Amino acid sequence: MVGERSWGDNSGTIQHYVEILLKEISITPVFCQPLETVFFGGGTPSLLSPSQLGRILDALAQRFGIAENAEISMELDPGTFSSQQLAGYCSLGVNRVSMGVQAFQDQLLRLSGRAHSLADIYIAVDILRQVGVSNFSIDLISGLPYQTLEQWQASLQAAVAIEPTHISTYDLIIEPKTPFSRYYQPGVAPLPSDETTAEMYRIAQQTLTSAGYKHYEISNYAKPGYQCRHNLVYWQNRPYYGFGMGATSYLGGHRFTRPRTTRDYYQWVLQACASGFPLPNSGIQKHDSPTSSEDIFLETLMLGLRLQEGLNLTVLAKQFGYERLEQIWKCLQPYYRQGWVEITTEDGTLLAISPGQALPISGKLRLSDPEGFLFSNTILAAIFSLFGY
Repeated sequence: MVGERSWGDNSGTIQHYVEILLKEISITPVFCQPLETVFFGGGTPSLLSPSQLGRILDALAQRFGIAENAEISMELDPGTFSSQQLAGYCSLGVNRVSMGVQAFQDQLLRLSGRAHSLADIYIAVDILRQVGVSNFSIDLISGLPYQTLEQWQASLQAAVAIEPTHISTYDLIIEPKTPFSRYYQPGVAPLPSDETTAEMYRIAQQTLTSAGYKHYEISNYAKPGYQCRHNLVYWQNRPYYGFGMGATSYLGGHRFTRPRTTRDYYQWVLQACASGFPLPNSGIQKHDSPTSSEDIFLETLMLGLRLQEGLNLTVLAKQFGYERLEQIWKCLQPYYRQGWVEITTEDGTLLAISPGQALPISGKLRLSDPEGFLFSNTILAAIFSLFGY
C-alpha cells in the first residue's frame, strides 16, 4: 500500500493536481453527452483517495452527464490499493478494474522494474473478490528479459485460473531514452528473439481462446459480453474526451493534446481560465491541424483492422468512396493470398475471392487470427506507402 503521506488527501501535490483537473473539466465545451464510458488510467490512479475520485466524477457528471449504465474503469496495480480504498471507489460508480499484473514470476517482475511481487498479485485478486468486483482485466507482457516460452505459458495459465473477465497481452516496447533502454535493446539478448515473441503471440491466442476468451482485438481477449467498451471507442475511431496532463481528445475531427509536463499543463489550464476562452479553443492548448479525409480514412483502417470483426465495407464505401477501397484491395491482394487478410460476409462467413475479382460491395475486411495480426505492421506499412506516407 502507498505510504500514508504520499497519496490522496494527505498529498498536497495530488490535491493541487485534482484542483487543476477540475478547472479543466469545467471550461471544456460540451460536444457530446452523456458519457457512456469513463476510464481512469495513465500513471497511478490509485494515488487518488475515494473523495478525490468522487469530486472528479461529480465534475464530469455536472458538465457532461454520465449514462446510467456507463462503464467506469480504473487502472490499479497490485500492491497499490486496499480493500477499504477499492470499496470506496466502487461506491462512487467504478464497476471495472484493469490490473497491471505483467507476469507471474518474481524474477521477471524484478527484471521489468515492477514494484509488486507474485504474492501481491494474489492479494490484489483476493481484494477484488472481497469487494465484489467481478468485472476485472489482467494485463500480461511478453518479450520480457530472459522470458522463456515456458514462463509465458505459465503466466497465461495462471491468469486463466484466476478467471478475469478480460485479459490483455502486450509485447514489450522499449521506449528510447528510458532507463529500460539503457540496459536492453530490441532483438538483442537477453530479450527474446522476434521469432520467440511471435511464437508467444500464437501461444496466447491458442491458450486464451481455448479457455473461452474471444480474441476481439489484436492484444485483447474477453469473456462474452465483457469487451472493454471504452477502448472500443478508440478502435472504432469515435470521438472522445481526454483530461489531465498529456491526455488527448478527439472531437469534431480534431485531435487535441494537452501539455506533457506538470508546469506546462498547469499554466495552460490557468491561462485558459484567465482568458475566458473555453477549452480546447483557447489557443494555448497544443492541437493538431484539421484531419483530412485521407488521414481519417487511413486512421480508420489502422484502428479498425485491430479488431477481429474488421471493417464494414458498405460503411467504408459510403464514407470514403468505393474507388478508394479498390485501391486498398489491390494493395492487399498479396497478403490475401498469404492468408493474412480475409473478406467475410456480414455474419462472419469467409468468402473466397478469385485473383483479379473485384472487392465485394458488402461484407467485412479483416486480418486473420493469429497470422494477420502478427504481420499487421507489414500490412499497414504497405497501405500507408500507397498514399505516400
